[in-house]
Amino acid sequence: MIYLLLSILFSTGIFVIFKYFGIYKVDTFKAIFVNYIVALTMGFSFAEKSFSVLEIPNQPWFLGAVFLGGLFVSIFFVMAMTAQKNGVSVASVAGKMSVVIPVLFGVFLYNESVTVLKIVGIIIALVAVYLASVKEVKTTHKKASLLFPILLFFGSGVIDTTLKYIEVTFVPKEEVAIFSGSLFGIAGCFGLIVLLIKAIKKRSPFGVKNIIAGVALGVPNYYSIVFLIKALQTEGIESSTLFTINNVGIVIVSTLVGIFLFKEQFSFKNKIGVVLAIVGIVIVALA
Repeated sequence: MIYLLLSILFSTGIFVIFKYFGIYKVDTFKAIFVNYIVALTMGFSFAEKSFSVLEIPNQPWFLGAVFLGGLFVSIFFVMAMTAQKNGVSVASVAGKMSVVIPVLFGVFLYNESVTVLKIVGIIIALVAVYLASVKEVKTTHKKASLLFPILLFFGSGVIDTTLKYIEVTFVPKEEVAIFSGSLFGIAGCFGLIVLLIKAIKKRSPFGVKNIIAGVALGVPNYYSIVFLIKALQTEGIESSTLFTINNVGIVIVSTLVGIFLFKEQFSFKNKIGVVLAIVGIVIVALA
């Protein structure tokens, strides 16, 4: 469970850093690109076995890494559009509620256990995610299209599901760092293409601030993926249980960080959501 806990903490760290991006006016996409380069470097530096970069395209997990790398960049764009057009709370709920996709995937493909207790726990967890994430503020996004939230929901779910499938089928334990580094490197390539297209339309200096921000983001981003994969490889923990605890845990910790570090408002619904989240995690863990 230590890997799962570390994944939750580092994933929460990503949300905190994104919050500071807004405060310090960081160019998010440029910082994201640098973050991928940092994560790529860390993955290759911490590899548990010697390897040649030229051998990576021949690895059985390479095509999966290409697919995930493209998804990483695409879903980041969709997340940004959802936040702009539908509101931040909608983006948060859509991303975290997607946990139902890898949960169903684990049940049907890997014949993971389905008990009344687990179903109740997952339902409570989903309700908790909504209540803990929703913000009671007036919004101008009521008539916005549901296209981007739907794409975010399915895209986030597909990322978790694909990561689980590739980990189970193709990635040995000693290749987790290499796979993770390759994944971020490929995402970086996609990000570079987008940056070049943007540069053609409008040139602007890259900025030292964006580089520093990217480095700060790259470290927790790398470890959030590595520890999630290692948690998935832990015997005795079903992926349906793990993804539920992981997503709901991130919501709880992120909410608490928002309250104590950024003095965010904490509504009655949010309080109920956190309590239900804890109850849901306990029930799923016991199941």
